[in-house]
Amino acid sequence: RESPIPKMLAPCLLRRVVLAVPLVLVVALLLSEPIRSDQEAGTAIPAESRPCVDCHAFEFMQRALQDLKKTAYNLDTR
Repeated sequence: RESPIPKMLAPCLLRRVVLAVPLVLVVALLLSEPIRSDQEAGTAIPAESRPCVDCHAFEFMQRALQDLKKTAYNLDTR
């Protein structure tokens, strides 16, 4: 007489494989680094020639302050 365990084990293993394969694929996609199409190899601007973030913020604040001064002057002259 054959035991019922091997008959029950096959669907259980199949169900686990069907659930595990997509899970492994999703985890692999999440952990892999995305490929950027906008940046080719060797086209990145070196850090030495780029202005720092603080410089950009300083320039932005200078322009904003000049705009405020112009607006205040225009309001004063009216």
